[in-house]
Amino acid sequence: MTRVPIEGHIELDRGTYDALIAHARSDAPYEVCGLLATDGEGVAAHYEIPNAARSMTYYNMEPKALLRAMHDMEDRGWDLLAIYHSHPHTEAFPSATDVELAFYPDATYVIVSLQEPDQPTLRAFSIRNGDVTEKIVIVDGEEAPAGPR
Repeated sequence: MTRVPIEGHIELDRGTYDALIAHARSDAPYEVCGLLATDGEGVAAHYEIPNAARSMTYYNMEPKALLRAMHDMEDRGWDLLAIYHSHPHTEAFPSATDVELAFYPDATYVIVSLQEPDQPTLRAFSIRNGDVTEKIVIVDGEEAPAGPR
């Protein structure tokens, strides 16, 4: 288990939290991916983006769906809050590939793990210049269980 510092938090409503876990389960054993937008008050939209890689160990957001989501956020004046994906077989921690491909330093990176299918875990991270910092996940005002840290 890799230990990283914990700094900051991300707030999700219960519906969004549950939707991220449901999306992860919907295509297991393949990774799923998507975006969360914010209107400055909370999660304004959840965009499920198809995984063009259709892989159990890697995700690549389908370019047209990603572009549509980014345009929709821009048209509505929303900001990118988080980029999420699932780890169907491993812990909710950024892989070396996840860190290498973290091109949005201001976004939160959310990972849903189905390593324990009956106890999915959701963790959030800031990834900047290769440095990983964990964020506390707050769901409806309470810290969500994150599994082992």
